[in-house]
Amino acid sequence: MQLSRAIGFFYGNVFLLSSMIGSGILVSPKGILKFCSMNIPLSLGIWAASAILIMMYALCVAEIATTFPVSAASYYFLKRSFGPCVAFLSLWIRLFAYPLGLAAQCLISSSYLIQPFYVGCSAPELPKKCLALAILWSLGILNARGMTTLSWFQSVSSLMKMAFLSFISLTGIVLLVTGKKENVAKFENALDAELPDVSHIIEAFLQGFYAYYGYTVLTNLAGEVKNPSKTIPRSVISALSIVAVIYLLTNISFLAVLTPQEIISSDTVAISWIDRVIPSMQWAVSLEISVSAYGSTCCAILSTSRILYSASQERQLPLIYSMLNENSCPVVAVIQIIILSSIAIISSNFIYLVKYMGLMSWWLSTLNIIGLLKLRYQEPDLHRPYKVWLPFVFGSLALCFFLLIVPMIHSPSTEHIYEGIFLLSGLLCYWLHILLKQHSVRFDTVICYLQLLFNVCPPEDQDQGIFAEKH
Repeated sequence: MQLSRAIGFFYGNVFLLSSMIGSGILVSPKGILKFCSMNIPLSLGIWAASAILIMMYALCVAEIATTFPVSAASYYFLKRSFGPCVAFLSLWIRLFAYPLGLAAQCLISSSYLIQPFYVGCSAPELPKKCLALAILWSLGILNARGMTTLSWFQSVSSLMKMAFLSFISLTGIVLLVTGKKENVAKFENALDAELPDVSHIIEAFLQGFYAYYGYTVLTNLAGEVKNPSKTIPRSVISALSIVAVIYLLTNISFLAVLTPQEIISSDTVAISWIDRVIPSMQWAVSLEISVSAYGSTCCAILSTSRILYSASQERQLPLIYSMLNENSCPVVAVIQIIILSSIAIISSNFIYLVKYMGLMSWWLSTLNIIGLLKLRYQEPDLHRPYKVWLPFVFGSLALCFFLLIVPMIHSPSTEHIYEGIFLLSGLLCYWLHILLKQHSVRFDTVICYLQLLFNVCPPEDQDQGIFAEKH
């Protein structure tokens, strides 16, 4: 039994589209417009530029995934390039970041599902949390059913997302083509708007990058991709291009119907848009936001479980996390993620810690690019089925440094101290991990009982790391 390579070009695009298109484009496109000082051409330019920069970095990560086509390829690559300590710190960050993000997405989904039943007031916290937990555990069960079931579900989810965004986009185009004065007027003098300062432009780019979050899902699923040397880069290019075009057209449609002031003041831009165009269809937007968050959350659970699976195979987590059930799913890893996310939902104050994980994620991205350059220099003859253009690598490195250094110089805050303390605590846990590893034989009996409880067995490719070294 092992993870099967079942993801081809079509499903590669499906998983990328489902992972990237979340609730962000429907809820908060106002962020970019706000930080652009309501400059319409600049805001649309940042949407396009964000897609180009994200694609540049995603192609660099695609080289890693095609050179080492294993589950959680970026985690394995960090371990190979910088050693087990750096890999453990990346695992430490993800063990907190992913469950917090999953909890936030489930709460968003539950909020929009339950709000129509509380007209004129906010929904109580208890029903929202209960529904969020139900959504989270149902997605966990879905993941345990295996890749075939997940692929069908993500296909339906992606189709619904694309259909709704296409409807918004086409409606906006029709309104502009018909040339009604109120729809065209706001674009006529758009170039006369004021320009924001550099710090606001950086914030706008961060908002744009967040909208494309999820572009690395195939990197974590590289061990299950058919012909990864061709499938991964082609899927990244096609899916990101589709999302970029859809996002641009959706924003143009929002601007064709709503003024920049209305977009900034709206909590949910899509609901404000549909209220102006088809008021009776507000419930459809709430449903679509929930479906979008639902599909993205499902992809995030799948992606995170593969990180725990890979860490287990590299002996940085107990072996039970890499054992598979009858559907070739690392079900114990999935259960662990669901439990951590459930704790975050119940104690919802923890979700505000997500913002502290953003900077650390960019540190991991920087290490990936540095490792890629290091590998190019130290092992120039290593077999690379896909080799990204070198200027893309340097451009991605410059982008990472820019996003890390400029905010710290321009607006230093105590958040950076907290992040440093978090990393130090990760080093302490790594020391404990080394200490416990020396006595790991004592835990074998516990692992055997857990194996019987969850009806799982070790995969046939248990020596994944050795395989990747030979690749």
